[in-house]
Amino acid sequence: MSGTSAPTELGTKPIGALLKQYAVPGIIAMTASSLYNMVDSVYIGHISDVGSLSIAGLAITFPLMNISTAFGTLVGVGASTMISVLLGQKNYKTACKVLSNEVTLNILTGIIFTLVTLLWMDPILRFFGASDATLPFARGYMTIIALGNAVTHLYFGLNAVIRSSGNPNLAMKLTLFTVFTNAILDPIFIFALGMGVQGAAIATVLCQMLSLSYTLWYFLNPDRFLHLPRSLKMFRVDWKIAKDSLAIGMGPFLMNLASCIVVLFINQQLVKWGGDLAIGAYGIVNRISFLFIMIVMGFNQGMQPIAGYNFGARQYARVREVYLKTAGWATLVMVLGFIASFFFSEPMARIFTSDPVLVDKSAYGLRIVNMAFPIIGFQMVTTNLFQCLGMVRKSVFLSLSRQLLFLLPCIYILPPLLESESGVWYSFPISDTISAIITALLGWNLLVKLGKLKDGDDPDILGSQI
Repeated sequence: MSGTSAPTELGTKPIGALLKQYAVPGIIAMTASSLYNMVDSVYIGHISDVGSLSIAGLAITFPLMNISTAFGTLVGVGASTMISVLLGQKNYKTACKVLSNEVTLNILTGIIFTLVTLLWMDPILRFFGASDATLPFARGYMTIIALGNAVTHLYFGLNAVIRSSGNPNLAMKLTLFTVFTNAILDPIFIFALGMGVQGAAIATVLCQMLSLSYTLWYFLNPDRFLHLPRSLKMFRVDWKIAKDSLAIGMGPFLMNLASCIVVLFINQQLVKWGGDLAIGAYGIVNRISFLFIMIVMGFNQGMQPIAGYNFGARQYARVREVYLKTAGWATLVMVLGFIASFFFSEPMARIFTSDPVLVDKSAYGLRIVNMAFPIIGFQMVTTNLFQCLGMVRKSVFLSLSRQLLFLLPCIYILPPLLESESGVWYSFPISDTISAIITALLGWNLLVKLGKLKDGDDPDILGSQI
C-alpha cells in the first residue's frame, strides 16, 4: 500500500484477509513488546546475589509504570481511533490535525508525569509497597524510566497511529527493532558496564528514542496523506479535537489507572501475607501472563482500524464480522495460555530466577491466576470493540468492572479467609469469571443491534459518541 493514499482496502477487502494482514503484524509487535518487557526482568533476575530482590524492586515499579501507560493511552488510543474513523470518512485534513494534536498532548503529559515522579519518587514507591531492601532497586530503575517518559509516550502513541493509518508492517518492524536492540544493550549496560537495574532502564529508553527518531521522520513527509506539519504553530492544541480524543481514550486510561490502583493493593497484601518474595513472584506471573494477553491485544490492534474504518463508512456487517473472527482467535490464544500456565509453570518461572523459593511461589501463583484464561479472550475483544466504535461509557464500565468492582474486594476478603497469600492469587480467576459474564451480556446486545442495521444507516441507534 502506498504511503500517499488512504487505506480504502479496509472497506473492500475480505475481512479474513484484512484481519490476517493487520493482526499478524500487531501480534508480532505486541508479542515482541511483551518480550521487550520480559528481557529486563530476565536479566535483572540473574544479577549476582541480589537477583530476587531486584525482581521484587522491579515489580514495585509496575503501578507507577501503569500510571504512565494510562496517560499515554489516554492520548494515543483516542487519537488512533479517531484517525481510523476519519480515514473511513476520507477526512484527511482533520486526521492530520488529530495527529499533530497527539504529539503535543503526549509531550505535555510526559513532562508533567516526569516532574511529579522525580519530585516524590521515594514516597510513591514506599506507598506502592517498597521495603528498605527493595527501594534502591525500584528507585534506580524508575528514575531513568521517568526521565524518558515523554519519549515513551510519543513512541507508543505514534506507533499506534502508523498501524491505524494502514501501515501495520512498519509499526511491527519498529517494535521488533526496539526489542532486538534492547536484548543486545541490556547485558551490556547491566553486566558489562556494571550498571544493574539502572542499565536496564537506560537500554529501554535508548531503544525507544531510536525508534521514535525514525517515526518522526516518517510523519514529517508532506507527501503522505497523514503527516505532521512543518510549522510549530500548527502544534497548538485544538481543544475540540483534544476533548473528543480524550473521551475515546478514557476507557483504556481508566483501565490502566485502575490497574495501577489494584496492583498497589495487591503488593500491599502480598507483602503482608508473603513478604518481598511474594511481590517478586507476582512480577514474574505478570510478565508471563502478559505474553498471552499481549497476543490478544495484537488481535485487537488488527481489528481496531478495520472496525473503526468500516463503522465510519457505515458498513456494519463488516464490523460484526471482524469482531466475531477476532473474538474466536483471542479465545484460542487464551486457552493455550491456560494450558501453558498449568503444565509448564515451573520451567517458565525458572527463566526469571534460580531462587527455588521464588520459583515455587511464582509457579503456584501462575497456575491459579490464569485459571480463567479461556473465558477472558472474548472479554478483551468486546471491550476493545466498544472503544473502536466510540461507545465510551460501556468501554469504561467494562474496563473498570473486573479490577475495581470485583478484584479489589476479593484481594481483601480472601487472604484472611485462607490465611495465606493464596487468597490474593484466587482473587484473579473469580473476578475474571464475573466480569466475563457481564461482558458477554453487553456484547450480545451490541451484536443484535449491529445485525439490525443495514449498511448506510445512521449509527445513532448504537449510541456512538464519535
